[in-house]
Amino acid sequence: MRINKCLDSAARAVADIHDGASVMIGGFGEAGSPIELIHALIDQGAKDLTVISNNTGSGRVGLAALIAAGRVRKMICSYPRSANSTVFPELYRQGRIELELTPQGTLAERIRAGGAGIPAFYTAAAVGTVLATGKEVRRFDGREFVLEPGLRADFALVKAQRGDPYGNLVYHKTARNFGPIMCMAARITIVQVSELVAPGGLDPETVITPGIFVQRLVVVAQPAQESRLVKEGRSYP
Repeated sequence: MRINKCLDSAARAVADIHDGASVMIGGFGEAGSPIELIHALIDQGAKDLTVISNNTGSGRVGLAALIAAGRVRKMICSYPRSANSTVFPELYRQGRIELELTPQGTLAERIRAGGAGIPAFYTAAAVGTVLATGKEVRRFDGREFVLEPGLRADFALVKAQRGDPYGNLVYHKTARNFGPIMCMAARITIVQVSELVAPGGLDPETVITPGIFVQRLVVVAQPAQESRLVKEGRSYP
């Protein structure tokens, strides 16, 4: 395993993401979205991807741009449509992209379970709804629960505030969202950080993601703000 996990560019960090890969992408709307890594993946050209994320992006940048480029075969998410998400709904209506809809809490637990080596768990969420169709249902203490599988991925793209060369990470408030559990659930975790500190520069008591869960790190000192790009009508590429 690499001790110094820093790479010199986002392009190099995502270079081996292959066609057909499953990719977890952090973010809760704009907060924590690794836009530079996503744009590097668009440039790289991998296609037929299964993307696991909370939502489907906004405008025509970041995740929405990846979808618009025709690179995503399937989305596993909680919110496929929000205020500025126009790309995914249109492609879905045309039958050009698949959707596995998962309640937000269930999505988080599926990822956490996958990272913890738990193959599946029972939850009361979605009982009696179309989201339970075809899934095993069992009764515990007189109440029905749906069996949901854990989620793992080939790669995870995550954004953090600070990191050190070993891959230890600190997040910026709610931009943490799905980042820590995605780092645990991916075979290869790729992280963009705004600030790189020297070894020992992070207080161990504040480290959220230990470096054992991170394979690659790239510094993006001034990351793009998705809402600003959308407001300006920008698109990528």
